[in-house]
Amino acid sequence: MGAGLGGCAAALALHHHGHYVVAVLDKVREFHRLGDSLGLGENAYRLLARWGCHVKEIQEIGNQSPTMKIRRWHDGKVLAEQPLMDMAGYIGHRGDYHDIFLKWVRERGIPIRMGCEVVAYSDPETSQQPSLTLASGETITADVIVACDGIKSLARHLVLGARDDPVSSGYACFRAYFEPTPQMRADPALNPLLVNGDSVNFWIGPDTHVVQNTLRSGREFNWILTHKDDGDVPESWFQPGDMEEVRRLVVDLDPQVREIIKATDRCLDWKICYRKPLSTWVSPRGHRIVLLGDSCHAHLPTSAQGASQACESAGVLAACLGMVEGREDIRVATRAYEKLRYPRTRVSQTFGEDLRDRWHGALKDVDGDVEIDPESVKIKVSLPKFLFSSPPLLQGLIVVVVAMVVAMVVAMLRVCVLLTRSNFVHTEYTTLRL
Repeated sequence: MGAGLGGCAAALALHHHGHYVVAVLDKVREFHRLGDSLGLGENAYRLLARWGCHVKEIQEIGNQSPTMKIRRWHDGKVLAEQPLMDMAGYIGHRGDYHDIFLKWVRERGIPIRMGCEVVAYSDPETSQQPSLTLASGETITADVIVACDGIKSLARHLVLGARDDPVSSGYACFRAYFEPTPQMRADPALNPLLVNGDSVNFWIGPDTHVVQNTLRSGREFNWILTHKDDGDVPESWFQPGDMEEVRRLVVDLDPQVREIIKATDRCLDWKICYRKPLSTWVSPRGHRIVLLGDSCHAHLPTSAQGASQACESAGVLAACLGMVEGREDIRVATRAYEKLRYPRTRVSQTFGEDLRDRWHGALKDVDGDVEIDPESVKIKVSLPKFLFSSPPLLQGLIVVVVAMVVAMVVAMLRVCVLLTRSNFVHTEYTTLRL
């Protein structure tokens, strides 16, 4: 359920591993070019390519800047510079990336059904298949239901057995994405970031930061201003922002980005919320409804890994399901998926929290002339990547070893050793052949 990036990735991964995908459902009747910038990292691209997707289709429309610069808030002095792949990989417009994911799903003959609002899930302990019920009254059954229905997931309530409301992070973002006008391009006060190809920059200050990137050689411009906020703003892309408040917040910002922000006509106001980590990602009785993506491991924007981690989850789930011998073992595969994924996504989530706190604290109570250690503000996303960079022979050995470990655990489970008590999986689970 859910035809966003996570739902599409799940369909692609399951199809690649030989599973029959009944359909991908979504409650909206038509997709629009929503949101703004989105990053897909190397971890996602490796998997998509392995699943037979032509990843150059995404790379060609993404930001082409090789590096990103982390700058001082008030004057733009470069504090650190890193390869863009250290954080977000290729940055593009979420809507453009989504269109390509949808195309890949359709190319595989997987039905995408729109206007399908789910009102109930059921996963009985009996051999009866799990099901979901649509607002139309239609009931759909399958061996496994994958709920990729976002941070407001209905399936979360089924899995948790209770409702959990989002928690404010104490921050909000003003966001804008637009095509600069010819007048903007011609104005020296507005065009410093529009005339030299694509760029990615971060301005950091006490309790605030600005992200800026361009696409299509500066033809499209995106800025995101993160700031302290205790207000009650709904979790939505569609909350109109107050540009007067934006202009007040950037009054002392580096002029090379301040002026084009001030010249922006409108923006969105997005309250950054999160949910506390779940105790489980699978339904409690039958274990055949599983959560994936933002429904179970939403990330802060500073992690730049939300979509990439959804791709990883899709790969792990498909690989685990591919190892079972029959329907009776599906619940073993879904629990294995949860155990494999949970530690890694928690690490990825904490990277976003750590980076935000380091950026917002780096210049507090610091004289403007004091040199900042570049390492203190660099992005330090160190998710294990040894499988991607290892020689083919070593990759094969790693895959065999981890597959043997997983097989041993499955055998133990079949003699009633509880999976929830096992600790067989290391966070370097990416050694699975996803």
